[in-house]
Amino acid sequence: MTVEIFLILVVALVIDRLVGDPDWLWERVTHPVVFFGKAIGLLDEVLNRGSAGALALKVRGLAAILLLLAASIAVGVVFHRLFDVLGAIGFLLEAIVVAVFLAQKSLADHVRHVAQALRQDGLEGGRAAVSMIVGRDPKTLDEPGVCRAAIESLAENFSDGVVAPAFWYAIAGLPGLFAYKMLNTADSMIGHKSPKYLHFGWTAARLDDLANLPAARISILLVAAGAYFKQGAEEARTAIDVARRDHGLHRSPNSGWPEAAMAGALNIQLAGPRTYAGVKVDEPMINEPGRSIATPEDIDDAVSVFYGACSAMTLVFGVAALVASLF
Repeated sequence: MTVEIFLILVVALVIDRLVGDPDWLWERVTHPVVFFGKAIGLLDEVLNRGSAGALALKVRGLAAILLLLAASIAVGVVFHRLFDVLGAIGFLLEAIVVAVFLAQKSLADHVRHVAQALRQDGLEGGRAAVSMIVGRDPKTLDEPGVCRAAIESLAENFSDGVVAPAFWYAIAGLPGLFAYKMLNTADSMIGHKSPKYLHFGWTAARLDDLANLPAARISILLVAAGAYFKQGAEEARTAIDVARRDHGLHRSPNSGWPEAAMAGALNIQLAGPRTYAGVKVDEPMINEPGRSIATPEDIDDAVSVFYGACSAMTLVFGVAALVASLF
């Protein structure tokens, strides 16, 4: 079974790398994450209301997350058993399902679009493009700020949009993958610190931090491998060194790892002061000794490192399948 899981991951990563998330498909078929969002929204509407106190809202949020995770695990078990009895066809169908929950090509395409928009339409075009992938206020960004935002999004989403889903599938198959994606979707919907979700979304945010912890650390090794493939050994070593030194400068317990690794690989500064919905986040620069001016060419280089990291991960799972088949 372990061999099959690793082989499915290799096929899924290749499918996602080549196909991504085609608009023509999701214009006709509802994406599974949409169903996750509807389930989360329903429990939010039912449980997160009234004048309950902080503790009561936390208990309700915990109950909601446990129910959502149980449902996603159950669905994962059903799909796995269905695919298992279908033989080779089931193998391919499961690989396609796994590919749907990965984000290699779609992430790279969105980030590349930022560089293209800057080149073709100037700063306003870059701001409009980057606003599609980051939460910060694009009007506060100059061109280097737009470039940094795109690169930071690429690094962070490499961890939680590619590495983490693959990790949890490798650990627990479709039930693990579905549970992770449900939790990650819940964090994005209710895990923020707005007055409405500060307490109700507390469990979702904390569990998402925990679920992403392994992938964030693994991602620095993969970013270093991508830097080695695309740039050289010195950049790979710097990626690891900067990640170990500067990951704690980020407000997130996980995002700082891949972002610092990417900053080291590209020799640029990332993070620093930025504005979300009119609220300024005053953080130090990650990789302060690096270049302070990021450019569209740095976005191109970041995508190259990202794809190198994805190739390294695919290779690791391929080798793992080979080794597992020998024992």
